[in-house]
Amino acid sequence: MDAQAVLHDVFGYTQFRGQQADIIQHVVEGNSALVLMPTGGGKSLCYQLPALLREGLTIVVSPLISLMQDQVDALVANNVRAAYLNSSLSQQQAADVYRLLRSNSLDLLYIAPERLVLPNFLEFLDTLPLALFAIDEAHCVSHWGHEFRPEYMQLSIVCERYPTVPRLALTATADEMTRREIVQHLQLTDAQQFISGFDRPNIFYHIQEKQKNPHTQLLQFIRNKHQSHSGIVYRLSRKKVEMTAEWLQQQGLTALPYHAGLSSEMRKVHQQRFLQEDNIIIVATVAFGMGIDKASVRFVAHLDMPKSIESYYQETGRAGRDGLSADAWMLYNTSDFVMLKRLLTNEKEDRIFQHLVTHRLEAMLGFCELATCRRQVLLNYFGDIMPTPCGNCDVCKIQQKGHWDATEAAQKLLSCMYRTGQKYGAHYLIHLLHGRTTGLREASHQHLSTFGIGEELDENTWHLVIRQLIVQGYITLDLSGYGSLQLTSSARAVLRKEAKVHIRTAQTKKNRHKTSRQRSAENLTGTDQILWNRLTTKRQELAEALERPLYQIVHNSVLVDMVRYRPSTRDMLAKIHGVGAQILEKYGDAFLGIITAHEAEHHDCAQEDISISPCSETVQATLDLVKEGKTVQQAATIRGLKPQTIYQHCAQGVEIGLIPLESVLSLPSEELTEISDYMVEQIQNNVEGKVGLTFVYEYFGQSYDYRILSLVRAHVTYELNKSSSH
Repeated sequence: MDAQAVLHDVFGYTQFRGQQADIIQHVVEGNSALVLMPTGGGKSLCYQLPALLREGLTIVVSPLISLMQDQVDALVANNVRAAYLNSSLSQQQAADVYRLLRSNSLDLLYIAPERLVLPNFLEFLDTLPLALFAIDEAHCVSHWGHEFRPEYMQLSIVCERYPTVPRLALTATADEMTRREIVQHLQLTDAQQFISGFDRPNIFYHIQEKQKNPHTQLLQFIRNKHQSHSGIVYRLSRKKVEMTAEWLQQQGLTALPYHAGLSSEMRKVHQQRFLQEDNIIIVATVAFGMGIDKASVRFVAHLDMPKSIESYYQETGRAGRDGLSADAWMLYNTSDFVMLKRLLTNEKEDRIFQHLVTHRLEAMLGFCELATCRRQVLLNYFGDIMPTPCGNCDVCKIQQKGHWDATEAAQKLLSCMYRTGQKYGAHYLIHLLHGRTTGLREASHQHLSTFGIGEELDENTWHLVIRQLIVQGYITLDLSGYGSLQLTSSARAVLRKEAKVHIRTAQTKKNRHKTSRQRSAENLTGTDQILWNRLTTKRQELAEALERPLYQIVHNSVLVDMVRYRPSTRDMLAKIHGVGAQILEKYGDAFLGIITAHEAEHHDCAQEDISISPCSETVQATLDLVKEGKTVQQAATIRGLKPQTIYQHCAQGVEIGLIPLESVLSLPSEELTEISDYMVEQIQNNVEGKVGLTFVYEYFGQSYDYRILSLVRAHVTYELNKSSSH
């Protein structure tokens, strides 16, 4: 039979799509290849059909059990001789597969990479006629890929052991750097590359800022556009998956959770329901969907920002595989960025790898912040140029407000990069643009024409500009240069004023919701304002010298109190809320010196008496009872106070380290970690160092009462104050 006959008789299709025919012919003739094809483009057919035309066994390397099972079930239903070997099989079932292999009764075998490279299995393969090695999800082989799997690196053994057997590497997402890694590790240097267009024109891309209750935003989206449709909702953690699925169920929707913490039986049931029924919503961690062949997924929603544009493209590509209209809808905020950066970067990781992770996160955040056509930027990221706006994304169809022409700012930054030899990262370049000499590695840089020309934009805005230049293809990361930023060939058009850079104006929560301490800082006048400026300048110098963010030195609230109370000794400074022993030891003398010099110059005194104490006598009385082992209820009875008041006293004690959190709160460590992590994200996004409990209460679906959240916030504040001085 020829390829066209097999396509019709076995797979039920009348014609090939895109490059399928060319790829299949190439492989049938015994040649190796790298195939880059978007999700839903028909990658699996590129090795399944040649497996039926070539003599011998085709080995399909697949990373997930669910992917293997789904594809093998579909093949067997079409009378194709296929099987898989993985940990889900019983000993007898595995023995049956080996029996079929020995008798040459299989055309395709799906297998995990770690099993394939076992010495005894390779010896067994030596006895079989081999037709083809198909490495699915080949981006997993790249250390720089967005889903690196160490076991994929071992596949080079197979390449060396069976050099005459053709290899077909397939993936839906791989930038140029990842492609190079695939070619190198799978020994495909001389192999032909088939790169299909990345455009999925039927998908509408829509991204919004995350509000206080993202669940409400999700429900509104589903009710308005997909009331009776199947879809996938991605969450970052198992806990969030459970919370979102339960919340959607309470709203009358059929929502099923899917994550690695569930039993394999439950995952299989939920997956089968999703595949076989309509109007099912799967709420899952990002592993769900690889190889899941459900063509009628009408929407993919992200309630947390993905870790990279590659991940985003792959996950959203699971929508609309039938070619009908579908939605890729996402919520994001900068807290997502902070959380992902903390999760994905590790001091034990290679420094270059950490630079790459951060670079990809920056690009993803920049994609969310776009003021230009999303599809153009998305395709350009993968080297697929779209000359005109798509007309099928939120930026194209919805009139966006608050855009500004950032071309001049972009020119300043690109010029600064060029004049410094493209050897430095974002922080160094921003320091140059702000005219700071602290931390400059090259003394000559303060004499550059670009030194100090960017003072009109604050640091956050410059990072916004950098993100946009990355995602729009004007800047790239140089891994050989330890994470330095480099100009691309496209940057020349911006420098020559042949191209414009438009950026959406950032709207931060700090601008919309100012705390009382922030307002106090803004309302300072006269000599108070002078002292405030000197204290903040000193904090900036300390932060730059130690290469730490401002909040890790001291928060704004501490500086405001320094202006109010004007402490002149360490003991007086220690009474200010937020000044712990470590902060006092490391930074106390620096700030006291500023205050002393200021008072000597201006001869003015404090606004208020410094005679404040870490806690009042009534609070201390409550804490003493807690230290004795009394419960909150017992302390309330003894003191004749309401339990709520006792909780407030305990929160004060936890925040200043007088009692440990566990003395008043029993919470599973996993839940405590998740709440704490989220609060840290909020605090790190606000130099004031505060987080609103209502925001946290809504974010966790009202699962924790305010007393619990207040105690956890106190604990987080204490830990941050303690760690900031280390």
